[in-house]
Amino acid sequence: MRKIGYARVSTNEQHLDLQLAALKAIACDHIFTDQGISGSTFDRRGLVDALSSVGEGDMLVVWRLDRLGRSLIDLIRIINDLGTRGVEFRSLNEAIDTSTSGGRLTFHIMAAMAEFERSIISERTKAGMSAARSRGSLIGRRPALTPEQLLEARDAFMIEKVSIDDLAELYKVHPRTLVRGMRRGVLLATDL
Repeated sequence: MRKIGYARVSTNEQHLDLQLAALKAIACDHIFTDQGISGSTFDRRGLVDALSSVGEGDMLVVWRLDRLGRSLIDLIRIINDLGTRGVEFRSLNEAIDTSTSGGRLTFHIMAAMAEFERSIISERTKAGMSAARSRGSLIGRRPALTPEQLLEARDAFMIEKVSIDDLAELYKVHPRTLVRGMRRGVLLATDL
């Protein structure tokens, strides 16, 4: 089994020495690094290279989980992706090793917790939106065009035969946005 290491520090003032020593101690075949890059972004050259270099039968090794990423949901996504590619994962400090039954159990517990967290956030969001709607708040993005603008555009289109493209340019919106708004306006007018 080929071991590929990945190490990261968030600032240029921090040092990779501790992580590199730990990864070398377990005989990683190659170690990719990122220095001065936050764990919240996944656009990291070293991480991209590490993930693309591992293949079936390999193992990606990190010193600690937070070196791979900060969000539990993103960590689960990366580790699941590795698993579907036949790549094992190991975190030295947290003693997670997906090549062992105990490591797989720990990972699945983490994945279940991440799924639970996602559902709780979703439930809270829906409850908050429902409460806001019941108070009369409008939820979502403000419409691109006012009802008056939509009526003007509809009349210009129907009566004056101005093209949709010209009207969209006039109101500084995409033609599809204008058509969708005009249709919605007509539907609302017919409901009255």
